[in-house]
Amino acid sequence: MTETNSEPGNNESKLGALSTLSIGIGGMVGGGIFAVTGLTIQVTRGGAPIAFLIAGIVALLTSYSYLKLTLRFPGEGGTVDFLNRGFGSGIVTGSANILLVMSYVVLVAVYAYAFGSYGASFFPEADRPFWSHVLTSGVIVGLVILNILASNLVIRSENAFNAIKMLLLTVFIVAGLLTPMDWTRLSPDNFVAAPSLIAGAMLIFLNYEGFELIANASKDVANPKRTLPIAYIGGVLVVIAIYMLIVIVVVGHLSFGEVAKDSDTALSVAAEDVMGRTGFIAIAVAALLATSSAINATFFSTGKLAYIIAKTGELPTELERSFRSQHFEGTLITAALALVVANLVPLEAIATMGSAGFLLIFMMVNIANIRLARETNSHAWLSGLAALSTAIALILLCIKVDENPATRNHLWILVGMIVGSFAIEIVYRKFTGRQVQLNEEKVRT
Repeated sequence: MTETNSEPGNNESKLGALSTLSIGIGGMVGGGIFAVTGLTIQVTRGGAPIAFLIAGIVALLTSYSYLKLTLRFPGEGGTVDFLNRGFGSGIVTGSANILLVMSYVVLVAVYAYAFGSYGASFFPEADRPFWSHVLTSGVIVGLVILNILASNLVIRSENAFNAIKMLLLTVFIVAGLLTPMDWTRLSPDNFVAAPSLIAGAMLIFLNYEGFELIANASKDVANPKRTLPIAYIGGVLVVIAIYMLIVIVVVGHLSFGEVAKDSDTALSVAAEDVMGRTGFIAIAVAALLATSSAINATFFSTGKLAYIIAKTGELPTELERSFRSQHFEGTLITAALALVVANLVPLEAIATMGSAGFLLIFMMVNIANIRLARETNSHAWLSGLAALSTAIALILLCIKVDENPATRNHLWILVGMIVGSFAIEIVYRKFTGRQVQLNEEKVRT
C-alpha cells in the first residue's frame, strides 16, 4: 500500500465518511439480527433491549482499539495485522488468526440457518424442517458458485441489498412503534437476573462483529482521521439504536410464548402482527436479502482473510493463489465447513460458538492495542477496560452455558475450536517451517 497522495483529484475514488459508515452498519446489520432475535428474547425475556445495549457497549469499547490501530496501520490486513503487530509471530498469534477464520465459518452458518428458516416459513408447517435444510444448504452452495462465476456482479449488488434491507427494517420499526403495543412485557418485572441478562447479551455479540470490516477497507478511506471515528464509533451507536428498536417492537407485539413458538422467524411473525400478511412477507424478504448478502460479504472477506493469513506465513501457500483476481480457496473451505455446522449444530450452539470466538479475538485485539498504545497514540486504560469487558463477558457466557445441562456440551465445541486452532498452527509450523512475515508497508500519518 502506498501513502495517501495529497495531489488534487487523488481522493475522488476514495471512500468518504458516509460510505465508510455504511460499510460498518451493513456489516453489523446483516443476517444475525434475523437469526437470533427470538433466541435472545427467550433467554432474556423483557430485558432483551438491555441485552442488545450491553453487547453494544462491549463492541463500542472494542471499536476504540480498532479505530486507533486502523489509523496507525491502515490496510486490508485488519485484525490479522493487528494481532501480528501486538503479539509478534508466535504460535498464539497464528492460532488466533485461524480461530478468526473458524469464527467466520460460524457466521456463515448462522446466516444460512436464518435464510433456511425464513425461506421455509413460506411452506406448510409440516414441510418446514425439510425445506429449512434444503434452503440452508442451497444458499451456501449457490452463493459459492455465483461468487466464482460472477463475483463482480455479486459485489455490485451488495449496496442495493443493503438499501432494501434497511428500508424494510425502518418501515417495520416505525409501523411497530405507531401500532399499540404491550409495554408491560418490557418492564423490569419481566427481566431475568443480571448475570443471565449479561450472558444472554453475549450470546448475540456476533451481531456486532461487522464493524471490523472497516479496518479491511481502511486503505481506501479518504481523510481517515475524520472518517474512521465517524465510521467506527458512529456505526456502533447507530446499530445499537436499530437493534434496540427492533427488539422493542418484537417484544411489544408478541408474547413470550409466541416468540418461543416461532423463535427462528420472530421478526416476520411480529411484522405480521403489525402489518398483516404483507408485513410478514416484507420482513421475510428482508431476511432472505440480508442473510444472502451477509453470506456473500463473509465469503468475500474469508477468501481475502485466508489469503492474508497465508501471505503472513500462517497458512499454506496454496491459499495465496487467485482466480479472476479473487481468492476462492479460502471461500470454498469456509463454505464446506459452514454446510456441516449449519445442518448439524443447533442455533443456540452456533450462536455461542460465534460470539465466544469473536469475544476472544476482540479481547486479544484490545490487549494488542494496550501493548502498542504509545505507537497508536491511545489511552491504554480505555483499551484495558475494553479487554476486561470482553473477558468478563466471555466468562459469564461460558458459566451460563455450563449451568444448563441442555447446553453444557456447547462448551466442548468452543474448546474444540480453540484446541483445533492451536493444533493446526503447531502442526503446520512443524512440517513447513514457514516464518510469519509482518506487513511492513508504509502507514499513513
